[in-house]
Amino acid sequence: MNKQTYVAIMAGGIGSRFWPASRTNYPKQFLDILNTGKTLIQATYDRFAAFIPAENIFVVTSNEYINIVKKQLPQLPLQNILGEPSRKNTAPCIAYISYKLYQLDPQASLIIAPSDHLILDPVAFNKVCLEALGFVREHNALITLGIKPSYPNTGYGYIQYEQQTVSDNVYKVKTFTEKPNLEQAKMFIATGEFLWNAGIFVWQVKNVISAFEKYLPEMYDVFEAEKSHFNTTEEWPALQRIYPLCTNISIDFGIMEKADNVYVIPSSFGWSDLGSWNSAWENLEKDYMHNASGGGNVIVFDTHRCMIQTPNDKLVVLQGMEDYIVVDTNDVLLICKREKEQDIKEYVAEIKRNKGDKYL
Repeated sequence: MNKQTYVAIMAGGIGSRFWPASRTNYPKQFLDILNTGKTLIQATYDRFAAFIPAENIFVVTSNEYINIVKKQLPQLPLQNILGEPSRKNTAPCIAYISYKLYQLDPQASLIIAPSDHLILDPVAFNKVCLEALGFVREHNALITLGIKPSYPNTGYGYIQYEQQTVSDNVYKVKTFTEKPNLEQAKMFIATGEFLWNAGIFVWQVKNVISAFEKYLPEMYDVFEAEKSHFNTTEEWPALQRIYPLCTNISIDFGIMEKADNVYVIPSSFGWSDLGSWNSAWENLEKDYMHNASGGGNVIVFDTHRCMIQTPNDKLVVLQGMEDYIVVDTNDVLLICKREKEQDIKEYVAEIKRNKGDKYL
């Protein structure tokens, strides 16, 4: 593998749609949501460690989670665990790792990936990553991985792409669309021109820095002014100066939707963004009544299509429930219709207003 290839795993989110299992002080990327024996960030690391050396894998997380990352990924060099002073969405996070790597290696290629996605076919995933890396080494290109859609999901963003390849399996992106309504999603699927946006990116760091200069110039200026401090003892003080000046914006809005050198590789590697309890239900093994249980001590009667997450040391008995999310923790019990799962963020905001941060 090319020694100039790096990976950055983004692990700073709080996973509020997986509340109450996911908490501010211990969010979902550090949980074994699907009972695989690995947390989500461990599974993500292992996927990349199969073809990228450990010294070239970085985790960018909130400063408060550094010790959790150290504990869960003891094989990762300590200097590769990077803390952000505050959460400012993905654009500042990507600018940080890009500038840091550019100071180390101006010819560095970078794969950016979230820490909390499910990928069922890591061999196919690795193959697509290698295809993307090969393309960005030869072209000034920003690549995003697109997932061939299997149904009209309204919870994902969509990528429309031109039908003529520019290289083997690489296509020019035409448009990005945020989460569509059901009618739009059905239309997208019918055209055959759209993919789900996996939020996994591949590029050379010099080219994404050029994109920051062109499309997010204020952010570019702030990082550019402090770049000499990266990879020195002054890096953390520099970040504390940089982050308050950064806009809270995603790389999708800030750069990908504006740039004219964006390409996509249509992919199938068993992907889910594991963004909500419903996605966990979809990916967990189910009983004959289509209930998925994340705990091993649940008995159900006349209960169908429920997502149940409970502690193993507590017996939970459910009767007469259909299409519910039931999540029990030491201090919170959530019972919510599956169709209302998008409202969990609102419930969390209401709890914060009424109960403070104790249960968050």
